[in-house]
Amino acid sequence: MGVGLFTIGTASGQTLSAGFPVIEEAVRRNQLLGDSTFQGSFSLRPLGVSQRGDIPIFKKLFGNGKSDLTGTTSRNYFRAIPFRQTLAFNSKRPYGWGNGPMVPNVGFQTYTQLGFATKLSILNIQFAPEFVWSQNKPYQGFESSIPSVINAKYRYWSFGDYPERFGSGPTTLFWWGQSKATLQVGFLETGISTENIWWGPGQFSALTFSNNSRSFPHLTLRSRRPANTFLGIFEGELIMGRLEDSGIPPSQITQLNEDYFFKFSGDYKYLNALTITYQPKWLSGLSFGFTRTHQQYSEQMGNTFSDYLPVFEPFQKKVYGFDRDAEGRDQQFTFFGRWAIPKGKSEVYFEYGRRDHAFDWREAFLNPEHARAYLFGFQKLWATATPGRNVQVRAEMLHQQESINRIIRYAGLGGGYTWNTHGQARGFTNFGEALGTGPGVGSNVQTIEISLVDGLNKKGLVLERLENHQDAYYRAFGNFNSGVDPWVDLSMGILWDHQVGDLVVSTRSQFIYALNYQWQTSPTLTKDFNSGKNLLAFFGQVHLIYHFGK
Repeated sequence: MGVGLFTIGTASGQTLSAGFPVIEEAVRRNQLLGDSTFQGSFSLRPLGVSQRGDIPIFKKLFGNGKSDLTGTTSRNYFRAIPFRQTLAFNSKRPYGWGNGPMVPNVGFQTYTQLGFATKLSILNIQFAPEFVWSQNKPYQGFESSIPSVINAKYRYWSFGDYPERFGSGPTTLFWWGQSKATLQVGFLETGISTENIWWGPGQFSALTFSNNSRSFPHLTLRSRRPANTFLGIFEGELIMGRLEDSGIPPSQITQLNEDYFFKFSGDYKYLNALTITYQPKWLSGLSFGFTRTHQQYSEQMGNTFSDYLPVFEPFQKKVYGFDRDAEGRDQQFTFFGRWAIPKGKSEVYFEYGRRDHAFDWREAFLNPEHARAYLFGFQKLWATATPGRNVQVRAEMLHQQESINRIIRYAGLGGGYTWNTHGQARGFTNFGEALGTGPGVGSNVQTIEISLVDGLNKKGLVLERLENHQDAYYRAFGNFNSGVDPWVDLSMGILWDHQVGDLVVSTRSQFIYALNYQWQTSPTLTKDFNSGKNLLAFFGQVHLIYHFGK
């Protein structure tokens, strides 16, 4: 059995795609178990894992080891990358996120990836295209005769790009996917890429970038492996990319779209983003860092240095300028931290973000809850009596809803924009999906997973609570005394992963019970809404990952 399935990095140029099913989780878990010398913070993905340092991981997972991807010591190679096939199904409404180019869908949806990686001296090429087919069936989505609900929903739809349904029938997509062409010198890598990137320590979501949406083309300058210095370990990336709107109206109700939706201009958005992570030499396992992004429609851009690299401009509005709104720039800033504790077989982490310039540093510290979102989570492992087998508990809470601060800064309870929305640059999205967070605009989610793990094998249970579109709810109804309860999804899923030779199978079977689905306020005559308020649905997913072993 080939250790080289996901041995990537120093002797090769292949990377482990951001959010890659089963394998990324196993690499992270093994760091906590002390079975890895990988020094990365997991705040910069895709991972460039040091082959030399990480062989113990793959010996444990795959049985035996070889010197590099090809089984030789040559720095040049040509090989097939692992084949990945995903099948997903949603019964009555879309559910699930963090699935790359796969879109919110009712019915069946498939994802296929196959390609090759090659390296010649410092030149590295990875060709990993993605093919997606979606059944994309119609379903009962947003439908309301209450003016306040219509106004609230269309406010965030018009200041973002989050369609309920991606077209009027089955869709197909063939895309460059996880491909790149780069030059690698030392710990640095630069070139052009269409890989998904993930910034921040989150396991299920991220405030800036994750694998939630289709990837986008970008120029990159990044550390392909952690850089050891006399001060500690550094990781970072600077990108310049291009984002596209979906061009799809948000609701399945044509008349409402015509009456309330701000149409797309057809322009693309220029994106500039930077992240840096630091692990102090004197505090083992601790890492912290920041991300900063700027996006702007190309028609509003200038041609100066600051127009192409606005991430280096001042944070303070009184320095940046109060007369810049006409330029249509949208800024987001986050800072994060992670503490990995191998002796305790555990980790804790957080990420906190703000999407608006502060007036000055005083205002930033006195009013940190303005325009903010945050997440925090942990992972803990306990050894069992069976060698190599552990009980794993991991959890995460994501909060995007505006804070109570909206009452102070804005008239009434309506609030301003919410995370991933903007008046001129619209949403922080690509082709209709948020680049980082997946549960929906203004939504909060809490996830906990309990499982028994052994190598790549897992049997577990996941529990999830999702508060849908809370900012739209408060804008529409004001408060909990309106007689309309929030829309909350409660779900339970069964997880099963298993490795057979060079094949890894991963499954998820999840039942979702929606309370007050779409804020239904009265009974209907349809079989799906016989109570008029609640909806039971099913989400299933299967991943097949195959390594072309020798």
